[in-house]
Amino acid sequence: MAEGESLKLDQSDLKRAVMQGIITPAQAEQLWEMVRQRSGGRPRFDTAHVAWYFGALIIIGAMGWFMTEAFASYGGSGLLIVATVYGIAFWLTGKTLWTQPLLRIPGGLLVTCAVCMVPLAVYGLQRMTGWWPDGATASYRGLHRWMRAEGLWLELATIAAGLLALRCVRFPFLVAPVAVALWYLSMDLVALLAPDGPVRWELRPWVSFWWGLAMLMVAWLVDRRTERDYAFWLYLFGMVAFWGGLTFLESNTQLSAFVYFVINLMLVALSVVLQRRVFIVFGIVGVFGYLAWLAHEVFADSLLFPVVLTLAGVVIIYAGVQWQRHEAAIAATFERRFPQLVAALVPPRRRTGA
Repeated sequence: MAEGESLKLDQSDLKRAVMQGIITPAQAEQLWEMVRQRSGGRPRFDTAHVAWYFGALIIIGAMGWFMTEAFASYGGSGLLIVATVYGIAFWLTGKTLWTQPLLRIPGGLLVTCAVCMVPLAVYGLQRMTGWWPDGATASYRGLHRWMRAEGLWLELATIAAGLLALRCVRFPFLVAPVAVALWYLSMDLVALLAPDGPVRWELRPWVSFWWGLAMLMVAWLVDRRTERDYAFWLYLFGMVAFWGGLTFLESNTQLSAFVYFVINLMLVALSVVLQRRVFIVFGIVGVFGYLAWLAHEVFADSLLFPVVLTLAGVVIIYAGVQWQRHEAAIAATFERRFPQLVAALVPPRRRTGA
């Protein structure tokens, strides 16, 4: 088998190995337990897993983005009671399922739903106690469209609840509400630093840029210290904040546009080093944005520009083919020549191909 090649293993394969005398029943049981722990309940694209995640997203959406205006009529106390009852029910059910090995994923998803009830409960508490200004939006589902300093309490409570839940239930998807809350926190910080006026819109991309960069650093540190993938959602929303802030920074010169292009090329390179596709997705979008800017602003009347870009694309495709053929050898050579750099940058789990 080629280095880095992966194969699917299920219990029927181990049973056949036992029947053929290749391994003993005890060894088969030990091997299956090792594989199960290594996968850590990693979601698969089968019917059950899709149904579990789809149902959890519907629950989260129903108590957030899709919440109707009728719920506002309950007032702050009603929203607090509804969120608390839902949260406790999700938590208790999720914890019960979590103790059963075959139902750990739906259990973890229900615990995640419980965490997602926290911002609704805090919002209801703020409405009930008068902490939420009367002139502010009264619709919970409309909060994502506004930057308000009062929203900091929702995000801080969600982050705290998510981290506490992670101590009890080691389920990577629990990082998702924490990452979303961190992303919203960066936007509401702008409202705290610049309550109103044009300064807010000038400050917003800078706060997003630096906040996103900090989230990416945290994601990298988490990725280096955990066996399971707890860093994915931090990478995703950190990249949304970082790249969004970078893209919307005011850029009026060719030099600043070229710097933007270089940063996006670096993101593409980082995707190879860190084995994270999120970097290459945003990096490629940024590169195309720069090329579109060149085509419409700098080389609008040039006949050669599209030809040069076409040749560059062909060269890149050829380089990708060569990389695919010799990836293992290139990676081994790089790790052999720059062991300290690889050890400093690449998470150990990524180096082992996990």
